[in-house]
Amino acid sequence: MTGLARVLLFFAVLSPQVPAQNGTLVIQARSSLKPVSQVEVRAGEQAALTNENGETTLTLPVGILDIRLQRVGFADRTERVTVVAGETTRIIVELEAKAVLEEEIVVTATRANTRIEDEPLRVEVVDHEEVDEKAIMTPGNVAMLLNETSGLRVQVTSPSLGAANVRVQGLRGRYTQVLSDGLPLYGQTGSIGVLQIPPLDLGQVEIIKGVASALYGSSALGGVINLVSRRPTEAQRELLVNATSRSGSDTVFWLAEPKKESAWGYTLIGGAHFQGRSDIDKDNDKWSDLPEYQRGVLRPRIFWDDGSGNSLFMTLGALVEDRAGGSDTFNDALRTRRFDGGVGGNFVLGQRVLSIRGSVMSGQRRREFGAAIERDKQQTFFGEAALSGTSGKHTWTAGTALQTERYKNKDVPRFDYTFTTPALFAQDEYSPDAHVTFSASGRLDFNNRYGTFFSPRVSALIRLPRGMTARLSAGTGVFAPTPFTEETEATGLSRILALRNIRAERARSASGDLGWKSTHLELNGTVFGSVIRNPVALRGLEIVNIDGPTRTIGTEFLARIREGRFNVVASHTFVHSTEVDKSSGVREIVPLTPRHTAGFDAMWEEPDKWRIGFEVFYTGKQRLEDNPYRTESIPYWVFGLLVERRVGPFKLFLNAEDIGDVRQTRHDPLVLPQELPDGRRTVEAWGPLEGRALNAGLRYRF
Repeated sequence: MTGLARVLLFFAVLSPQVPAQNGTLVIQARSSLKPVSQVEVRAGEQAALTNENGETTLTLPVGILDIRLQRVGFADRTERVTVVAGETTRIIVELEAKAVLEEEIVVTATRANTRIEDEPLRVEVVDHEEVDEKAIMTPGNVAMLLNETSGLRVQVTSPSLGAANVRVQGLRGRYTQVLSDGLPLYGQTGSIGVLQIPPLDLGQVEIIKGVASALYGSSALGGVINLVSRRPTEAQRELLVNATSRSGSDTVFWLAEPKKESAWGYTLIGGAHFQGRSDIDKDNDKWSDLPEYQRGVLRPRIFWDDGSGNSLFMTLGALVEDRAGGSDTFNDALRTRRFDGGVGGNFVLGQRVLSIRGSVMSGQRRREFGAAIERDKQQTFFGEAALSGTSGKHTWTAGTALQTERYKNKDVPRFDYTFTTPALFAQDEYSPDAHVTFSASGRLDFNNRYGTFFSPRVSALIRLPRGMTARLSAGTGVFAPTPFTEETEATGLSRILALRNIRAERARSASGDLGWKSTHLELNGTVFGSVIRNPVALRGLEIVNIDGPTRTIGTEFLARIREGRFNVVASHTFVHSTEVDKSSGVREIVPLTPRHTAGFDAMWEEPDKWRIGFEVFYTGKQRLEDNPYRTESIPYWVFGLLVERRVGPFKLFLNAEDIGDVRQTRHDPLVLPQELPDGRRTVEAWGPLEGRALNAGLRYRF
């Protein structure tokens, strides 16, 4: 080794090691001068998400680099930056908002009032565009809107009257809580409510599937459907007139006036709906396949917003309906008179928000079932107060509620009851970083008849790379039994024995979701399961708790594509639900629960000119009971077509439902050879009864 080499080696050993040449880059994403969270920032192999302040930090090698920013709802953005060794470089990137598959939606059913993509508990939302589509298909009720939503099934409970309830993920309809703006304006008893709500009044529908007692107490064992009313964002006057090929007609008006100089605005909906009785098959049984009804609805709403976070809404509602079916010799009729009122408000108290809600519902019914007459009165009183705020990475809510349910039957007084249930509840959402959000909620109910119940629920939202999200949720709940089952909905209570030693139904459920969303495509898959202990059923003439739980497992898949003027939705639901048969004691498939259902809905729309839609729905085999004609239903497909055309100030529409004329009565009679001990005279409805039907009309905005 030369002398020079020795000298160089000596200094190399003595000199300090040079660290890797890295620098720090801090990126803030903004849009319209506001920070944007959950933006994926990618530089080479590194990626991170911006926090609630729109910021994220990356340690990068020195030099000139390209960073890419992506988030649903904004155009992709690429920025070239220079990273300096040992220094922190800060940049602000302005993102451009961009129309995507789903505009920002704030859900209210969970009380957190957060964006749907930030909610740990999966909440499905039927947006106003879909609601508007169904408003011209069935202007008088929301049954079709709900029935064509993945995981929901509108089940007819009384073919004679057309009464129906909503099953969520295979669970019986009595477990489903239907709310209006978070208020129980439709009460808890009866299954006619979804047939009396006009969709023209709705802005969106929020659906929570699975046990939701931690949020809404003992009436939400199977899930919650929250019908959110339209807000007066602009002055509107709208009239819808519709007529059907089955002797039906609807006239609905909707008025809206937003706040101007004052902080007050209002909406008003009113409707008149008529249906003629029809024996569609002309099979000489003289039994109506479709009931007749005459219904009037009126609901004003008043909104107040001072622009600084304080808001209030008030509503009143009135419904009058007469409904009749059966035959010339056996009358099955129901007269309903229902009135309700509700109020809700949010008020800013420093760093906290006080939320109040309250409602009153009073309904009277007169039921004729042959010679039996039942006159009853139902009342619901509800009040709730909650305080919410943020503390660090926590968003919390704590509150108290009181609900009273009264039922009084003038002719069958043995079923009268009054449930008074005070409650305490709390909820906390915790986001340790931008990738994960946890939610925990619990509710303590003090029911005067069934005792004290604690219902917890935990959920987690995990944000994965490249726009994927995972959600996990589990909870328990309780249901306070009443005499109203699907069988008694069909026949009334006159022949049923008084309730004795009935225990509360208890449940637990869990679900997992994996979703992905891009500019034009949304995919979501769900796995769910539930167990209900002490299920209540009608055995003979007695309502009893069945020995053995009801077990349900299943999957859902949803794909939605929105490309330009096209909107396509495809869905599939698999349900496997079993229970112990109330007569044999053998575990069987739950009746009227198809294992497979699927749907496809395609819509092409040219704004303010044309709207053309096509849909097809498949319903698989169902187990049947108390049916002498068959033990298993026939699978069927139902096709529909909608055309809407704007002509001047009018929108003319024509809708065809069940184009293939699928009808249950094509295969078997609806009427039983002899009535059952509980009085039922028809088999259960496992398929369509109406068959092919057309409706046409116009919408006029003025």
